[in-house]
Amino acid sequence: MIQLEYFTPTDFDQLIAWIDTPHLLMNWSGPMFNFPLTHDKLDWYVQDTNLLGESDVFIFKAIDAATGKVVGHISLGSISEKNSSARISRVFITPEARGQGFARQMLTQALGFGFEQLKLHRIDLGVYDFNKAAIAAYTKAGMHREGCSRDILFYQGEYWSLVEMSMLKHEWQAQQVVA
Repeated sequence: MIQLEYFTPTDFDQLIAWIDTPHLLMNWSGPMFNFPLTHDKLDWYVQDTNLLGESDVFIFKAIDAATGKVVGHISLGSISEKNSSARISRVFITPEARGQGFARQMLTQALGFGFEQLKLHRIDLGVYDFNKAAIAAYTKAGMHREGCSRDILFYQGEYWSLVEMSMLKHEWQAQQVVA
């Protein structure tokens, strides 16, 4: 089981160590950052985040409750009060923690935060189509595939396509009754 806590500057070094190649950075953040990830870039990333009632971005680290180790990262941003919506992004599970269900748990907790704490109606995400493990985890968490933005990013001589997924509040609530 994992628990989410806010990502802070004390977590920068660990994330920088995890995101250690240009390809991994592009997969994690899209074109938002350029390699290498640095403290200055992450200072900008966390500005004005994690304040209920004020922020339009919440950034979390995921902690394995059994070991106390940080095993992942996730953000909930692009929060729109007008549309009662947000977008999950920058999801990462450390390699040694993959395959243990942490991505699904992390996503489920971020969805719960969005639907229950922030009272959102819709939460979506995009995941590159080659990331089959992430797509499977997001599907298990109850996300619905909406479509695919084909060849949306050109990186190192190849095009990447982005699978769009979402969940609506009533779908979240139905899932909670079953659980």
